[in-house]
Amino acid sequence: MMTVMDYEAIANKIMPDPDYKVKDFQYFTWHVNNWSNIERKTTGPRFEAGGCQWRILLFPFGNKNLSKVSIYLKFADLQDERPDWHVCVQFAFILWNSKEPTKYIGHYAYHRFSTQESDWGFGKFYDQNKLFTPSDDRTHPLIENGACNITALVRVLDDPTGTLWSDRTYAPGYVGIKNLNVNTFLNSVIQSLYFIKQFRKAVYQIPMESDKQEKSIVSALQRIFYQLNISDSSVEITELARFFGWNIFLTSDVRKFIDVLRDNVADKIKNTKADITISKLFAGKKKTYIKCVNVDYESLRIEDYYDIQLSVKGCKTLDDSFMKYMQVNLDGDNKYYTDDYGLQVAKNSVIFESFPPVLHIHLNQFDYDVQSNTMVKINSHYEFPMEIDLQKYLSPDADKSKSHKYILHGVLVHGGLSKYNCRYYALLRPEKNHRWIKFDGARVTPVSVKEVLENNYGGSDSPYHNVYMLVYIRESDIDEILSSILLEDLPKHLCEEENAVREQKQKESIENNRHMSIWVITEEMFKNHKGFDIVNFNNKQYPLSEVSQFKFLKNRTYYAFKKMVAANFEVPIDKIRFRIVKDRLNKTIRPHKVITDDFLNKSMKEIKAKLAGGCSELRLYMEILENPIIIKKKSTQTGEIIIFIKYFNPDAQSLECLGQLYVQKGSKINTIFPFLRKKKQLQQNTPLDIYEEVSLDMIEKKTPKLTFNKSVMQDGDIICFQKTLTDKEIQEHVSAGRIYSIPQFYESLFMNIIVQFKSKFGYKDSVPEFSLVLNKNMTYDAVANHVAAHLNTDPSKLRFTSVSGKLKNDIAIITDQTLSEMLNLSSCLYYEILDINV
Repeated sequence: MMTVMDYEAIANKIMPDPDYKVKDFQYFTWHVNNWSNIERKTTGPRFEAGGCQWRILLFPFGNKNLSKVSIYLKFADLQDERPDWHVCVQFAFILWNSKEPTKYIGHYAYHRFSTQESDWGFGKFYDQNKLFTPSDDRTHPLIENGACNITALVRVLDDPTGTLWSDRTYAPGYVGIKNLNVNTFLNSVIQSLYFIKQFRKAVYQIPMESDKQEKSIVSALQRIFYQLNISDSSVEITELARFFGWNIFLTSDVRKFIDVLRDNVADKIKNTKADITISKLFAGKKKTYIKCVNVDYESLRIEDYYDIQLSVKGCKTLDDSFMKYMQVNLDGDNKYYTDDYGLQVAKNSVIFESFPPVLHIHLNQFDYDVQSNTMVKINSHYEFPMEIDLQKYLSPDADKSKSHKYILHGVLVHGGLSKYNCRYYALLRPEKNHRWIKFDGARVTPVSVKEVLENNYGGSDSPYHNVYMLVYIRESDIDEILSSILLEDLPKHLCEEENAVREQKQKESIENNRHMSIWVITEEMFKNHKGFDIVNFNNKQYPLSEVSQFKFLKNRTYYAFKKMVAANFEVPIDKIRFRIVKDRLNKTIRPHKVITDDFLNKSMKEIKAKLAGGCSELRLYMEILENPIIIKKKSTQTGEIIIFIKYFNPDAQSLECLGQLYVQKGSKINTIFPFLRKKKQLQQNTPLDIYEEVSLDMIEKKTPKLTFNKSVMQDGDIICFQKTLTDKEIQEHVSAGRIYSIPQFYESLFMNIIVQFKSKFGYKDSVPEFSLVLNKNMTYDAVANHVAAHLNTDPSKLRFTSVSGKLKNDIAIITDQTLSEMLNLSSCLYYEILDINV
């Protein structure tokens, strides 16, 4: 039997193949004695692996869980290393008894050791209660007479890109593209085209009218390329995506998408310096020869092509696919149709007369399955080379005076760890003889050649990786095609626009350094508010409140600010006071501390720092008092609090903000009932239901006989009241489908959501997208009616498609789904108007 001392064999048994080159493998055994008396945290002797010094770090009675043994691998000389030092290690620990070396406990891990994380291992390596008695078929306990062995098996791995197991999301000099809310190839294809620098230059040379820069595919593409060129952060492509809708998000649509971009660019660069760039870069020529087997018929067609689609079915390599493409038997369900003889068995031969400098090869990884009547993915092993000589595929009469050696430039992948989390990403080599870069949405990282080739060959080792496109560049043209973009190549109108934006930001920055924004809320603003909280600053699910905003010098005094606001609202300065408005933990805003006159000579910057610490903006509530008052600290330390009153009317289905009210903490809640009844002209004996608006999803009923203090009410709290309804009145509201209580009303507010509706056809539609505030509990018919009203169409002609990471099936028109179920955790629905007569 294999023993622990068979170190390499035991390492291979415990640890999987690391998939990276092993620079060094070492083992070390620490003979631990007197286990019960060793310190709670102790380290073993030093040992070397990969040119580094290491120790085993042991917590015999657990690090955090005292019922476990904790063992870690620790780098020993951290103080001598640079801040950017790191080493990638795969390691295992074995706990064993010298008397029984074939019975052991072993666990492995891997880690990128750095100055920030210099130790790594297992907090729960093994159970304490199993250490001292034989278990799991062992005849001896792991620790016997206080002694045991801990063996470390250490593989130090090569890190060719410097990013192995790193959290880095960037490669210097490159930026990513922000992902859309659907899983799509757009980001990858745009990056691959962007790094064909001659194509990028052509896009830059397209003339644009300033008022139409957002109106066409090429202007959107030009802007994306420009941002990728100058930006330090990931770039948006939403504007371009809007031209296509949602019906191009499958790999089968990549060719169509590139064709549309290429044709649009070709059309716009006519009569410019870049006139023939598209055909010069991407166009080749081929002959297609068809000869029928059983009748005297043949056909020859000579045409330009801009890409090649190859099948991987039955092929092991790219060469196999080329050979299959060049000779195809047309038989069975794939017979050739002739005008004179109908369907015929034929041989289809393709002969390449020339290849373009940039060759796009689309790989068809899917095949039709007759039994399931669906397209199924082909997961066989398939290899493509880093370099390929295409001369052998040329016609004998073709020009072979120059080399036809091509270098791999791009690999576009749809892949992931499982079929449920596959993503689109691009592996590109932006510069000649440069490292490979992985562009995965906003994440940009260097990768190794192995990750480009072997990791994407598919088969049983990587069944969820699908290479759907390869980009090769002719070696003799690569310097010209990948030549640098100079400052003068950038579109002038975008440079001017960028400079204007930069200047504006600089002005705003200078302004913001001197000034601060101060928002002032008044009782009248509260009264005009119709929803949740005091006012609505930024929740677009509801109407936004009109709140006064003042730009004020940070270093000017509170008195100067108070004087300015008093003049603005035409109120005597000695009749106003301000309270700090703060964000509460439950995501509400409420007036809080009074700013006393002790701060009159303090700057507004000091007031914000001292009284509104943690708030990004200074927001104030202004009280207008009936009589002049000097507001000192003592005058604010009374038992009086300010509360806000709202009234719910079930007949009108409305929530009305009535204003502010000062109450004594020690007084009972029902002492304000006469005031509330008078405010709404209710009879003096009308029973009332009282609630506190704590948060949108927490409406708390109050006991009228309790005091405000015992009800835990404080400055800024909101009281909601309504007339107590009889059972008959409640039944009438229920029958009419109306909300009859305050909790129900707030629940309806809580269930509101902003839904973004996007046309299937993008900008081809007159209304490409819009948003509606809808209730999550709405039925399909209710949603269709709201959308139809917005689009001025018949609701029965609408069809919706839900999106959550990837496309879903169309939502059945006859369905009992609620809006929440239709959205499926998203906030977007795609729509189309069916061309039918209903």
